[in-house]
Amino acid sequence: MQKELIDNNPTLKLSIEFAKMILDYCDVLQEMKKYTIGTQLLKSGTSIGANCMEAQNAESKADFIHKIKIAAKEADETQYW
Repeated sequence: MQKELIDNNPTLKLSIEFAKMILDYCDVLQEMKKYTIGTQLLKSGTSIGANCMEAQNAESKADFIHKIKIAAKEADETQYW
């Protein structure tokens, strides 16, 4: 069920693929001893998909919008780092 939900939802699918790229890049930052940047990037970059996934179980349209806006904020923060 979860895999089907992800495969049929472009936002979820892309956010998970993005999180995988973030994980790979954070490994590179770790090797370069860029710990602070890597940690912040890891948190914000992987939370985008988590917030999008959480939005799928929103209790109302307003709740859905709120959760998606949180994901958008995390995407902005990721771009910063």
